[in-house]
Amino acid sequence: MATVDLSSAGARTRSRRATSEFDGRGPQTPSATRPFRYRRVTAAGDLLTGAVAAVVAVLLSWSRPDAAAALAAMAVAWPLVLTVKTGRADRLFGVKNTYSDVLRALTAVVAVLAVAGAVLSIRLLGTPFLAAAAILAGGSITVRLLVQRKLRRLRTLGRATRRTLLVGPASGIVATMDRFARDGEHPLSVVAACVEDDGTQPPAAVPVVGTIVRGIPGHDDVLRDEEIVHAVRLAAQRVRARTVCVTPGSEFSGERLRALSWMLGDIGIDLVTDLGLSDVAEHRMGLGSMGSSVLLHVKQVRPTGLRLVAKVATDRVLAALMLLLLAPLLLTIGLAVKLTDSGPALYRQVRVGRDGLYFTMMKFRTMYVDADQRRAELLDAADGDGPMFKMRHDPRITRIGRLLRKYSLDELPQLINVLRGDMSLVGPRPALPEEVATYDGTARRRLAAIPGMTGLWQVSGRSNLTWSETVRLDLRYVDNWSYGEDVRLLGRTAGAVVRSTGAY
Repeated sequence: MATVDLSSAGARTRSRRATSEFDGRGPQTPSATRPFRYRRVTAAGDLLTGAVAAVVAVLLSWSRPDAAAALAAMAVAWPLVLTVKTGRADRLFGVKNTYSDVLRALTAVVAVLAVAGAVLSIRLLGTPFLAAAAILAGGSITVRLLVQRKLRRLRTLGRATRRTLLVGPASGIVATMDRFARDGEHPLSVVAACVEDDGTQPPAAVPVVGTIVRGIPGHDDVLRDEEIVHAVRLAAQRVRARTVCVTPGSEFSGERLRALSWMLGDIGIDLVTDLGLSDVAEHRMGLGSMGSSVLLHVKQVRPTGLRLVAKVATDRVLAALMLLLLAPLLLTIGLAVKLTDSGPALYRQVRVGRDGLYFTMMKFRTMYVDADQRRAELLDAADGDGPMFKMRHDPRITRIGRLLRKYSLDELPQLINVLRGDMSLVGPRPALPEEVATYDGTARRRLAAIPGMTGLWQVSGRSNLTWSETVRLDLRYVDNWSYGEDVRLLGRTAGAVVRSTGAY
């Protein structure tokens, strides 16, 4: 018969609702720190934004009292509209949908204001309205970006997290903890585990405060659902968990999972489930129902149709403009390369593009002319752990080449590849044919997208990354592509180039 093994101390622990959204403690921090109440900060920022917009609107439309009153009412109602449109931060995961929430709220406000103006015969469009709308949207987006930045920094340090109890088999708990550790920044701080005994060794990295021995399939003496749910409740109360996370492979599913959500909800503890998915962006996930069942739809987002046209058009236009603006710099670098070492200024190399098609990639030459012939003798000294050849102190690199590599100036001729359509401004790292020859099925997924001059791999460390990390970042980009993500990566690239992290 299945049993529940819990310390008696857990049964004696009383449930207490926490007064703050976070207790401010990470897994290794014994003392309490002041929590970051980001929902309150976001709401206060929206109130301040609305007040500023109201003052500006009134000052600009002072000669028309009716319009001034209408615009002031719009600004004052702004925080309420944002709350209705889910513009405030989520109490567990933080600020989400930064731009879309604010823009939806602004659309709703403009629609109501337009109808009110038409009914009351008030002319609202004009400089005061545009100024107020710009302040509302820009201010609230700025507030959310600042809150996101602060929250990410705190969570990276192990703060602004919620004490979390993991529930599931030992293998599922270990896998979930590995994903949490790899991500580095998340809202859950694992403090203990309630293990469903499946015969495997309990995890050693986290205290086990409860053990649920699974029932034998086909027997009538299976532990009642109420006892199992109560066991998790006792374990959560014992460690003062604010969140319970059910890991993959757990027996908590269907009616048992619903019963657990009821019991935990009654005592103020949140319930989340880890589906075992990783590197899936929110815009790819959709929730739906089929009868009484809840289904998760993971969408495919490979650029096609108008989205592909938009990406290609942006690449070609920006590449042409950058080549035109940077022409003097390109000529100067080419001349410096020629004067430093005999040989061509440009280095041409065959790379593998989208769907395995070969193309010739161009770079400023940063190595001596015999570099390719000397590569074989340096293989044993390589720093990489995969098919990519990386060497921090490569003797083949010229003096000017080190400077060009440090600030990624050697890659500027790839703008010509972008203009030709061989490459994109943003995409996976273009691979060598000998690297592709060693790819497994997972790594070959990188070839589903047009290779790029920059990407997640460049803004996340470049050559400092291991091979598995490089593949994971490239696959995250390929699987979760969006036009907005391309724009954000282009913006982050400038900072990565200036810092020159991992450039060698």
